[in-house]
Amino acid sequence: MQKLTNKEEEIMHILWKLEHAFVKDVMAEIKEDKPHYNTLSTMIRNLEDKGYVSYEAFGKTHRYYPIVKKEDYRKKFMNTAIDNYFNSSYKNVVSFFAKEEKISVDELKEIIRLIEKQD
Repeated sequence: MQKLTNKEEEIMHILWKLEHAFVKDVMAEIKEDKPHYNTLSTMIRNLEDKGYVSYEAFGKTHRYYPIVKKEDYRKKFMNTAIDNYFNSSYKNVVSFFAKEEKISVDELKEIIRLIEKQD
């Protein structure tokens, strides 16, 4: 599974949300920096080449749908990020977010409760 560009990830999030979409439907969901229609069409075809989407043909137009699940993509690239940026340590991940004040004490306590429930 190849890493996607930021724009490709944005398109995939739209396709995961819509489940099936024509290029015009994807275009309607893009809020900022809308690409030209032909550029968006090319990006979606690139996602097809990378094995992320497939399509149903309706004459000359295609309706696209994701074939990679959002959970599978997230799991693959979260693990890669943790390995590459946090020395494969989830403790380092949590510590990073605590230092950046992106996670509260209450949220940390909730995480501990969730972990303790699994035992």
